[in-house]
Amino acid sequence: MTQTIANEGVVVIGAGPVGIAAAAHLAARGIEATVLEQGPSAGSAMLEWGHVQVFTPWRYVTDDAVVAMLEKAGWRHPEGERLPTGREIVEDYLASAAALPAFRGRIVYDASVVAVSKRGLSKSSSARREDAPFTVHYQTADGARHVIETGAVIDASGTWSSPNPIGADGAPVPGETENAASIAYGIPDASGVDRALYAGKRTLVLGGGHSAINVALDILALKDDAPATKLVWGLRQDNLEKLLGGGINDELPARGALGVAAKQAIEEGALELLAPMRVLGLEKTAGGVLAEIEADGQTRSIELDRIVVAAGFRPDLDMLRELRLDLDQVVEAPVVLAPMIDPNVHSCGTVRPHGVDELSHPEKNFFIAGMKSYGRAPTFLMKTGYEQVRSIAAELAGDPVAARRIELDLPETGVCSGAPDAGDGCCGPAASSDQPKALATAGCCG
Repeated sequence: MTQTIANEGVVVIGAGPVGIAAAAHLAARGIEATVLEQGPSAGSAMLEWGHVQVFTPWRYVTDDAVVAMLEKAGWRHPEGERLPTGREIVEDYLASAAALPAFRGRIVYDASVVAVSKRGLSKSSSARREDAPFTVHYQTADGARHVIETGAVIDASGTWSSPNPIGADGAPVPGETENAASIAYGIPDASGVDRALYAGKRTLVLGGGHSAINVALDILALKDDAPATKLVWGLRQDNLEKLLGGGINDELPARGALGVAAKQAIEEGALELLAPMRVLGLEKTAGGVLAEIEADGQTRSIELDRIVVAAGFRPDLDMLRELRLDLDQVVEAPVVLAPMIDPNVHSCGTVRPHGVDELSHPEKNFFIAGMKSYGRAPTFLMKTGYEQVRSIAAELAGDPVAARRIELDLPETGVCSGAPDAGDGCCGPAASSDQPKALATAGCCG
């Protein structure tokens, strides 16, 4: 049976940093939010990269409205310049926020949103559309289906569950699905719980961003105890100098240090670097996986045990297919926002602050916020998402002046600007204890 619930407040999809911030800003304006979280706890996606230490310090990680609520309850803000791990952000910040009395009973866990639509109207139906409430369809862990009718929706579900595939054309290569057991997408904990999968093994790391750099450094560190560990790093574009640049010019020092460490590893010949390179197909063998690749204009095969695909993420738009959205065809971000976040032009710190005007869609009072609002662009910072939901909350509260009064101070960087491949942008993983662990921006995977 499907249960339909009338909701006079706002439905927020996702209880990550931006989703919790949205609920806090709405609460500050007297608007109740129902938060639907796919995982069993707040920040569930972040816990999947909990071993990662982020590039951005604590002062860029927290939201002012959330902090105000926490401090009233006796919470103390961590030291502002310290770099937290993803797990610390969840356990020391998000979990505390989710447990606040104001959110008690307002966050539904293990709630997988399957569709957002308009009551009684498909995408092609126009009559009285603006007056119809949204219907948010979700399924809980017990298999029960629920529908919430609401006047406003903020989708802050992120992109973590939608990694880009191996294929340079955006599609899985032949054999990718069949060899899924040998492939990791995103940020494996190669020096921790996943160590046995990489120590003494042959690994191909794909991606031209900071995530790929840090995975590579993490695996290389295993050579000390497991000399047979071998690593091939493949870049779709020959953009290594831009990727490793920045150094002391980067206002996020850990990110600059990461590039320096990667450059040293390459110069020392610690890994095999192929750029440009693309995978043509995979074939399962008795000893692992045989990858057919094209590099330097030649085709050859390499024997592997593991493949790490650190090639960025894309938004899952399937649950929004019955809504009328105004999305850029390339970046898959709102059309007004898209040129502002084009990774060919902008870095994580050069995207100017933006809010409700840039995030609006033809469906009044529907917004995509946080990492998902950036579509395929990797230049997202948590603070940017917090400013987004502050602006949205003000608009929903009937305060258009505050909604458009945007003030935000972001760190500048030359490291991730001009990245030719948006899919290989600035989200980065863990490194060894001797290298800077980093997630290029705290919000990339949050």
